[in-house]
Amino acid sequence: MTILRPASLDDLATLVEFSRQAFADSFRQLYAPEDIAAFLEDWRSTEQISANIADPDASLTLAEEYGALLGYCLIFFGKGFQERPAPQPLRPAFLSQLYCASATTGRGVGSALMDHALDESRQRGCDAVQLSVYSENFGAQRFYARYGFQKVADIDFWVGRHRDDEFLYELRL
Repeated sequence: MTILRPASLDDLATLVEFSRQAFADSFRQLYAPEDIAAFLEDWRSTEQISANIADPDASLTLAEEYGALLGYCLIFFGKGFQERPAPQPLRPAFLSQLYCASATTGRGVGSALMDHALDESRQRGCDAVQLSVYSENFGAQRFYARYGFQKVADIDFWVGRHRDDEFLYELRL
């Protein structure tokens, strides 16, 4: 049975390792090793993840089964994308990360995390959830579309010195 719970500093080492591995497993083939290393150091470091855990305007939620980490999501409340064309939501939430272990595909772990993120966004008074998705990550785009997310802009995403074409998706709550 999958259990969702807030991350704590006790989870830090496991979460740093999992988050780095999940990103690399998903996107390693796209980038030079030095670009992946720079990105992971900036965005999946012990310091960055501990700051996310401590941030009162963020929620970092873990999905576990029998003590094993299956996935996680990170959402920031009251923060959105400036690249979003008008009309901007008044109080957006930014779904920054949602990753699951590849062995869990089709088991509902990602759906449980997404349901939790949307519920928490509503509870915190957000009027939209925004996220960015790689332009060629068609599986993720289908997943988000099932929830009603729609593309609202083309944006850039940087991994080290490499620029990707990304889509800004939004779901009005």
